[in-house]
Amino acid sequence: MEYETIKLEISKDGVAILTLNRPDKMNALNTQMRAEITHAAQEAAGKARVLVLTGAGKAFCSGQDLSDRANANNLDLERTLRDEYGPMLRAIYDCPIPTICAVNGAAAGAGANLALAADVVIAKESAYFLQAFSRIGLIPDAGGTYWMTRNMGMGKAMGAALFADKISARQADDWGLIWEAVPDAEFTAICKARALHLAKGPTLAYEHIKSAIRGSWDNSLEQQLELEGRKQGTCGQSRDFKEGVVAFLEKRPPHYEGR
Repeated sequence: MEYETIKLEISKDGVAILTLNRPDKMNALNTQMRAEITHAAQEAAGKARVLVLTGAGKAFCSGQDLSDRANANNLDLERTLRDEYGPMLRAIYDCPIPTICAVNGAAAGAGANLALAADVVIAKESAYFLQAFSRIGLIPDAGGTYWMTRNMGMGKAMGAALFADKISARQADDWGLIWEAVPDAEFTAICKARALHLAKGPTLAYEHIKSAIRGSWDNSLEQQLELEGRKQGTCGQSRDFKEGVVAFLEKRPPHYEGR
């Protein structure tokens, strides 16, 4: 696929960077961009060992593109969420490799929830998150009611949805909505270091970590212990585990292959 609204770069280090690239529209999501993000995330999953999602320009993503009033008035939101947002969000959330969202600026509406679909969210301190939906008579969608509630609890999620107040990156960090807020001047270096750390890590173990933590919501303690046992058994047979043990005994950094 030839990308027109995003950029996808995959480095020799195994880091895929997916950049939302409509800076003149604050990277607002339209049909084409959603399709391109879906395709690029799936492409990266087969070629890289970590996926970084970020935005071009001053904003990360301002959400649904409502600039075309004619299309906005005739927008079938249920169909759009089912057929366009659903596949895009699943491509990020279900990605077998670790995913980082590097929030470089405003993340509003569906843009905020696209960010929260990633495994780890790192934001500039000057960035913010905004569940703007109630301002135009809608509810948080694109997974907002799911990720907000799980990350920071019902009380904070309810307030964010009802009042539609901006949540600063620092608040989002303090409330558990994201992994960390970092100084603007250090943002690029920190995101790069985090991505390289994951790209050099035990990719198979990362995949099982993701599914085990997510599976815990639906499991009893007994079921979760059984799940951990099965997954640990699989990881214990991997080349990365053997390399990790040998490296530990030899007192050297491990050289993981991701299998």
